[in-house]
Amino acid sequence: MHTSNCKKKGEGNVKNGNKYLAWAFVEAANFAVRFLPGSQRFYERKKAKTNNIVATKALAHKLARACYHILKEGKPFDVTRCFA
Repeated sequence: MHTSNCKKKGEGNVKNGNKYLAWAFVEAANFAVRFLPGSQRFYERKKAKTNNIVATKALAHKLARACYHILKEGKPFDVTRCFA
């Protein structure tokens, strides 16, 4: 962590969790970008602001949160809820 312009930097991605699960979500993100229009729009917006690696990781994180809610609530995946 370091400070710049009185802002803390470098704590946004403190713990990545299980490396194998993270890999699986990145693979799912790559698949989603190819075949899911909502994820393509999200990815392109992120990619325009940063780069493709950060955009892929952001999409993987979004899919991980969606999986958490699927397991917690016992409901099927809803594209409109995830990418609205």
